[in-house]
Amino acid sequence: MALALSSLATWPARRFGLALGAALLVAVVTGVPTDLIDTPLFGREIGVTAWAYPVWIVSSLLAGLLAATALRPGRPVAGGGLLALFAVGCPVCNKPVLILLGTSGALEWFAPIQPVLGALAVAALAGALIVRLRAEAACNVATGRGSAGV
Repeated sequence: MALALSSLATWPARRFGLALGAALLVAVVTGVPTDLIDTPLFGREIGVTAWAYPVWIVSSLLAGLLAATALRPGRPVAGGGLLALFAVGCPVCNKPVLILLGTSGALEWFAPIQPVLGALAVAALAGALIVRLRAEAACNVATGRGSAGV
């Protein structure tokens, strides 16, 4: 963990700007269809839960930092982001869940596990970020270089 944080501490401002931009993009791509960001494009049958906003914000920030590491782009961000999308979305507005479980199944079975999906999304994104930052720090130590920049 300390090695990962030491790598993060060497990032230039430009790289943090890239992370912030990616985080905002993830927040919009996740927030609009789940109606966490209120727009006329989407609506919810069931209101947003109290835990959905923190999961959305933390997963967006972690995805942005992960995207800024630029190692094997897409895979962990997509996996953790997809979990976060399922976690914070309306249980009866989710077409795959409705097809598999129906409305009553979505409310009875899927809705109660959404906080667990949110926790898994945050854990997956945080774990992937730590792994990438450790690898980045190890490469920088091995080559004797500072941060690779963007």
